Amino acid sequence: MSLAPVDFEYLRHLVKTHCAIVIDPGKEYLAETRLATLVSEQGCASLQEFLRVLRRQAFSGLHRKVLDAMTNNETWFFRDGNPFTALTGLVVPELMKRRETERQISIWSAACSSGQEPYSVAMSIRENFNLPGWKFSILGTDFCTTILDRARAGSYRQMEVNRGLSAKLLTKYFVQQGLHWQLKPEILAMVTFRFLNLAEPWGDTIPPADIVFLRNVLIYFDVETRKGILGRVRRLLRPGGYLFMGCAETTLNLDDGFQRVQTEKFVCYKLKGPEKS
Repeated sequence: MSLAPVDFEYLRHLVKTHCAIVIDPGKEYLAETRLATLVSEQGCASLQEFLRVLRRQAFSGLHRKVLDAMTNNETWFFRDGNPFTALTGLVVPELMKRRETERQISIWSAACSSGQEPYSVAMSIRENFNLPGWKFSILGTDFCTTILDRARAGSYRQMEVNRGLSAKLLTKYFVQQGLHWQLKPEILAMVTFRFLNLAEPWGDTIPPADIVFLRNVLIYFDVETRKGILGRVRRLLRPGGYLFMGCAETTLNLDDGFQRVQTEKFVCYKLKGPEKS
Protein backbone atom coordinates (compact mmCIF):
# COMPACT_ATOMS: atom_id res chain seq x y z
CA MET A 1 0.00 0.00 0.00
CA SER A 2 1.46 3.37 -1.03
CA LEU A 3 1.78 6.05 1.64
CA ALA A 4 -1.18 8.43 1.63
CA PRO A 5 -0.29 12.08 0.95
CA VAL A 6 -1.78 13.19 4.28
CA ASP A 7 0.42 10.73 6.19
CA PHE A 8 3.58 11.66 4.34
CA GLU A 9 2.85 15.34 4.87
CA TYR A 10 2.44 14.70 8.61
CA LEU A 11 5.86 13.01 8.68
CA ARG A 12 7.49 15.84 6.73
CA HIS A 13 5.97 18.37 9.16
CA LEU A 14 7.13 16.36 12.20
CA VAL A 15 10.71 16.23 10.98
CA LYS A 16 10.74 19.87 9.87
CA THR A 17 9.28 21.11 13.18
CA HIS A 18 11.67 19.25 15.46
CA CYS A 19 14.83 18.92 13.34
CA ALA A 20 14.45 21.67 10.69
CA ILE A 21 15.32 18.98 8.13
CA VAL A 22 13.40 19.24 4.88
CA ILE A 23 12.18 15.99 3.31
CA ASP A 24 11.46 16.66 -0.33
CA PRO A 25 8.18 15.61 -1.95
CA GLY A 26 8.46 12.24 -3.61
CA LYS A 27 10.75 10.78 -0.93
CA GLU A 28 8.13 8.43 0.51
CA TYR A 29 10.53 5.56 -0.07
CA LEU A 30 12.85 7.02 2.61
CA ALA A 31 10.10 6.74 5.20
CA GLU A 32 9.26 3.22 4.12
CA THR A 33 12.90 2.13 4.37
CA ARG A 34 13.96 3.93 7.53
CA LEU A 35 10.82 3.33 9.59
CA ALA A 36 10.29 -0.34 8.71
CA THR A 37 11.88 -1.58 11.94
CA LEU A 38 9.76 0.74 14.11
CA VAL A 39 6.60 -0.27 12.27
CA SER A 40 7.36 -3.92 13.02
CA GLU A 41 8.29 -3.24 16.66
CA GLN A 42 4.98 -1.45 17.24
CA GLY A 43 3.02 -4.34 15.74
CA CYS A 44 1.50 -2.20 12.99
CA ALA A 45 0.39 -3.77 9.75
CA SER A 46 1.68 -0.89 7.63
CA LEU A 47 3.55 2.39 7.73
CA GLN A 48 0.26 4.25 7.29
CA GLU A 49 -1.16 2.57 10.38
CA PHE A 50 2.01 3.42 12.32
CA LEU A 51 1.81 7.10 11.33
CA ARG A 52 -1.86 7.24 12.28
CA VAL A 53 -0.89 5.97 15.73
CA LEU A 54 1.73 8.74 16.00
CA ARG A 55 -0.75 11.39 14.95
CA ARG A 56 -3.13 10.46 17.77
CA GLN A 57 -0.43 10.81 20.47
CA ALA A 58 1.30 13.76 22.09
CA PHE A 59 5.01 14.04 21.31
CA SER A 60 6.75 11.15 23.06
CA GLY A 61 9.77 8.89 23.01
CA LEU A 62 8.29 7.08 20.04
CA HIS A 63 8.23 10.30 18.04
CA ARG A 64 11.88 10.87 18.92
CA LYS A 65 12.72 7.38 17.64
CA VAL A 66 11.06 8.35 14.37
CA LEU A 67 13.17 11.51 14.18
CA ASP A 68 16.32 9.52 14.90
CA ALA A 69 15.44 7.03 12.18
CA MET A 70 14.75 9.77 9.63
CA THR A 71 18.12 11.43 10.29
CA ASN A 72 20.84 10.58 7.77
CA ASN A 73 23.70 8.97 9.72
CA GLU A 74 25.94 8.31 6.71
CA THR A 75 29.60 8.70 7.66
CA TRP A 76 32.97 7.01 7.39
CA PHE A 77 36.56 7.45 8.53
CA PHE A 78 38.55 10.23 6.83
CA ARG A 79 35.58 11.03 4.62
CA ASP A 80 36.70 12.62 1.32
CA GLY A 81 40.33 12.67 2.48
CA ASN A 82 41.24 16.21 1.45
CA PRO A 83 39.71 17.99 4.48
CA PHE A 84 42.07 16.09 6.77
CA THR A 85 45.05 16.97 4.58
CA ALA A 86 44.04 20.64 4.86
CA LEU A 87 43.56 20.22 8.60
CA THR A 88 47.06 18.89 9.27
CA GLY A 89 48.88 20.69 6.47
CA LEU A 90 47.52 24.22 6.90
CA VAL A 91 44.93 24.85 9.58
CA VAL A 92 46.37 23.23 12.69
CA PRO A 93 49.96 24.45 12.07
CA GLU A 94 48.66 28.00 11.63
CA LEU A 95 46.55 27.80 14.77
CA MET A 96 49.41 26.31 16.78
CA LYS A 97 51.46 29.41 15.98
CA ARG A 98 48.58 31.69 16.96
CA ARG A 99 47.86 29.77 20.17
CA GLU A 100 51.48 29.30 21.20
CA THR A 101 50.97 31.09 24.51
CA GLU A 102 47.92 29.14 25.70
CA ARG A 103 48.75 25.90 23.84
CA GLN A 104 45.12 24.82 23.53
CA ILE A 105 43.05 24.11 20.41
CA SER A 106 39.35 23.24 20.46
CA ILE A 107 37.66 21.35 17.61
CA TRP A 108 33.94 20.69 17.18
CA SER A 109 32.49 18.02 14.90
CA ALA A 110 28.79 18.84 14.41
CA ALA A 111 26.31 16.10 13.41
CA CYS A 112 29.09 13.58 14.05
CA SER A 113 26.86 10.49 13.75
CA SER A 114 28.66 7.36 15.03
CA GLY A 115 31.92 9.19 15.63
CA GLN A 116 34.12 8.42 12.64
CA GLU A 117 34.75 12.11 11.88
CA PRO A 118 35.93 13.29 15.32
CA TYR A 119 37.98 10.12 15.76
CA SER A 120 39.55 10.73 12.34
CA VAL A 121 40.45 14.21 13.56
CA ALA A 122 41.98 12.73 16.71
CA MET A 123 44.08 10.24 14.75
CA SER A 124 45.19 12.98 12.34
CA ILE A 125 46.33 15.17 15.24
CA ARG A 126 48.15 12.33 16.94
CA GLU A 127 49.88 11.24 13.73
CA ASN A 128 51.11 14.66 12.67
CA PHE A 129 51.89 16.75 15.75
CA ASN A 130 53.99 16.64 18.87
CA LEU A 131 51.30 16.61 21.55
CA PRO A 132 53.19 17.02 24.87
CA GLY A 133 52.51 20.48 26.24
CA TRP A 134 49.44 20.96 24.02
CA LYS A 135 45.79 20.29 24.76
CA PHE A 136 43.55 19.35 21.83
CA SER A 137 39.92 19.07 22.90
CA ILE A 138 37.59 17.45 20.34
CA LEU A 139 33.81 17.54 20.76
CA GLY A 140 31.33 15.53 18.73
CA THR A 141 27.61 16.32 18.79
CA ASP A 142 24.55 14.77 17.21
CA PHE A 143 20.77 14.81 17.46
CA CYS A 144 20.41 11.01 17.68
CA THR A 145 21.02 9.69 21.19
CA THR A 146 21.34 6.06 20.03
CA ILE A 147 24.06 6.91 17.54
CA LEU A 148 25.90 8.95 20.19
CA ASP A 149 26.05 5.87 22.41
CA ARG A 150 27.73 4.03 19.55
CA ALA A 151 30.16 6.89 19.08
CA ARG A 152 31.14 6.90 22.75
CA ALA A 153 31.78 3.15 22.65
CA GLY A 154 34.27 3.52 19.78
CA SER A 155 33.56 0.00 18.52
CA TYR A 156 33.14 -0.57 14.78
CA ARG A 157 32.25 -3.42 12.47
CA GLN A 158 34.68 -4.66 9.84
CA MET A 159 32.64 -2.97 7.12
CA GLU A 160 32.94 0.36 8.95
CA VAL A 161 36.71 0.26 9.43
CA ASN A 162 37.10 -0.76 5.79
CA ARG A 163 35.61 2.60 4.75
CA GLY A 164 38.42 5.17 4.70
CA LEU A 165 40.71 3.70 7.35
CA SER A 166 44.21 2.60 6.29
CA ALA A 167 45.65 -0.71 7.47
CA LYS A 168 48.39 1.23 9.26
CA LEU A 169 45.97 3.27 11.36
CA LEU A 170 43.71 0.29 11.97
CA THR A 171 46.50 -1.78 13.49
CA LYS A 172 47.98 1.20 15.36
CA TYR A 173 44.85 2.58 17.01
CA PHE A 174 42.37 -0.33 17.16
CA VAL A 175 42.21 -3.73 18.84
CA GLN A 176 40.15 -6.49 17.26
CA GLN A 177 37.47 -7.91 19.54
CA GLY A 178 35.57 -10.70 17.83
CA LEU A 179 33.71 -9.20 14.86
CA HIS A 180 34.40 -5.62 15.96
CA TRP A 181 37.37 -3.27 16.14
CA GLN A 182 37.74 -1.29 19.36
CA LEU A 183 39.50 2.09 19.45
CA LYS A 184 42.38 2.27 21.89
CA PRO A 185 42.08 4.47 25.02
CA GLU A 186 44.50 7.15 23.76
CA ILE A 187 42.11 8.05 20.91
CA LEU A 188 38.91 7.60 22.92
CA ALA A 189 40.25 10.00 25.55
CA MET A 190 40.71 12.78 22.99
CA VAL A 191 37.00 13.00 22.10
CA THR A 192 33.87 13.77 24.11
CA PHE A 193 30.28 13.56 22.86
CA ARG A 194 27.13 15.55 23.64
CA PHE A 195 23.56 15.73 22.40
CA LEU A 196 22.76 18.78 20.29
CA ASN A 197 19.92 19.67 17.95
CA LEU A 198 21.51 22.13 15.52
CA ALA A 199 18.12 23.62 14.68
CA GLU A 200 17.35 24.62 18.28
CA PRO A 201 19.10 27.16 20.59
CA TRP A 202 22.48 25.82 21.65
CA GLY A 203 22.83 27.66 24.95
CA ASP A 204 26.27 26.96 26.40
CA THR A 205 26.43 23.37 25.06
CA ILE A 206 29.19 24.32 22.63
CA PRO A 207 32.27 26.11 24.02
CA PRO A 208 34.26 28.56 21.86
CA ALA A 209 35.98 26.64 19.08
CA ASP A 210 39.05 27.08 16.89
CA ILE A 211 37.86 24.66 14.20
CA VAL A 212 34.33 23.57 13.34
CA PHE A 213 33.50 20.60 11.13
CA LEU A 214 30.00 21.17 9.75
CA ARG A 215 30.24 18.87 6.79
CA ASN A 216 27.38 17.53 4.68
CA VAL A 217 24.85 18.90 7.17
CA LEU A 218 23.44 22.18 5.86
CA ILE A 219 22.22 20.56 2.65
CA TYR A 220 19.33 19.09 4.65
CA PHE A 221 18.08 22.47 5.92
CA ASP A 222 16.21 25.32 4.29
CA VAL A 223 17.96 28.63 3.60
CA GLU A 224 16.84 30.44 6.75
CA THR A 225 17.95 27.56 8.98
CA ARG A 226 21.33 27.48 7.23
CA LYS A 227 21.77 31.19 7.86
CA GLY A 228 20.87 30.81 11.53
CA ILE A 229 23.29 27.93 12.07
CA LEU A 230 26.16 29.65 10.28
CA GLY A 231 25.55 32.80 12.32
CA ARG A 232 25.83 30.84 15.55
CA VAL A 233 28.96 29.06 14.32
CA ARG A 234 30.51 32.42 13.44
CA ARG A 235 29.83 33.77 16.93
CA LEU A 236 31.40 30.82 18.73
CA LEU A 237 34.51 30.61 16.54
CA ARG A 238 37.56 32.18 18.11
CA PRO A 239 39.58 34.80 16.16
CA GLY A 240 41.29 33.18 13.18
CA GLY A 241 39.09 30.09 13.48
CA TYR A 242 38.19 27.81 10.59
CA LEU A 243 34.97 26.23 9.30
CA PHE A 244 35.03 22.98 7.32
CA MET A 245 31.99 22.25 5.15
CA GLY A 246 30.99 19.56 2.67
CA CYS A 247 32.10 19.69 -0.97
CA ALA A 248 28.60 20.76 -2.06
CA GLU A 249 28.23 23.40 0.66
CA THR A 250 29.28 27.04 0.93
CA THR A 251 28.79 30.15 3.05
CA LEU A 252 28.19 32.21 -0.12
CA ASN A 253 24.95 34.21 0.07
CA LEU A 254 24.34 32.80 3.54
CA ASP A 255 26.88 34.51 5.83
CA ASP A 256 29.50 37.09 4.87
CA GLY A 257 31.51 36.64 8.06
CA PHE A 258 33.81 34.06 6.48
CA GLN A 259 36.53 34.25 3.86
CA ARG A 260 37.12 31.40 1.43
CA VAL A 261 40.51 29.67 1.76
CA GLN A 262 41.61 27.49 -1.14
CA THR A 263 44.08 24.73 -0.34
CA GLU A 264 45.51 22.41 -3.00
CA LYS A 265 42.42 20.20 -3.18
CA PHE A 266 39.96 21.58 -0.63
CA VAL A 267 38.12 24.77 0.23
CA CYS A 268 37.61 25.79 3.86
CA TYR A 269 36.38 29.03 5.43
CA LYS A 270 38.22 31.30 7.83
CA LEU A 271 36.53 33.68 10.22
CA LYS A 272 36.92 37.29 9.13
CA GLY A 273 38.07 39.84 11.66
CA PRO A 274 41.07 40.94 13.71
CA GLU A 275 44.08 38.62 13.43
CA LYS A 276 44.93 38.78 17.12
CA SER A 277 43.84 35.89 19.35
